[in-house]
Amino acid sequence: MEGRRVKKAIIFDLDGTLIDSAPDIHAAVNKTLAETGDGELDLATIRSFIGNGVSVLIERVIEARGLDQSRHGAMLETFLRHYEADPATLTTLYPGVEDALEQFRDEGWAMGVCTNKPEGPSRDILKAFGIDHFFGSVVGGDTLEVNKPDPAMALAVKDQLGADAAVYVGDSEIDAECAWKAKMRFALFTEGYHKAEDVDDIPQDARFSDFDVLVAIVARLADELR
Repeated sequence: MEGRRVKKAIIFDLDGTLIDSAPDIHAAVNKTLAETGDGELDLATIRSFIGNGVSVLIERVIEARGLDQSRHGAMLETFLRHYEADPATLTTLYPGVEDALEQFRDEGWAMGVCTNKPEGPSRDILKAFGIDHFFGSVVGGDTLEVNKPDPAMALAVKDQLGADAAVYVGDSEIDAECAWKAKMRFALFTEGYHKAEDVDDIPQDARFSDFDVLVAIVARLADELR
């Protein structure tokens, strides 16, 4: 309807965008490998495996250690047991995240989280850092029958927020593809877990390395939303 105010939302990825969770994921992977004497992997390797959800993470761990993929189910169960026991011991918020969320809230933005991490641990982490109240929707890797980059996840967050349009904020190629398929503007956080050596290779409408500038970036992108 002409003249109707468009309700806009911000959808955030979690790992590598709001939080640096690689140290806790790394610890849980190595506890899993240690249980059966399969050695360990370094943090940089595990960081490079993050993004496609826990099932793919374990597939990559098994491949990296030269193990049989028939062990996937048992290793996934063990990993989740270790990780879900305390997913925020070594995890940190990226600098400026909480201040940015407060500014968005004060400006009346609806906010949600779209992550391939399971929904339960995602909510636990948001609560542990005291930022869960900012988000009206959390869609995790086990919430639907699909994972990112399938746009159904981002669209589900938008629908749950009651938004007409959304800006997507993430750190990876997976997020960029999800945003593009969902027809959302995309802001890339360059300090996260992307695979590309050159961030110019990742489709984006804007990029940032400091959350202090994100509010201005989102405001500009929001002006372009229809």
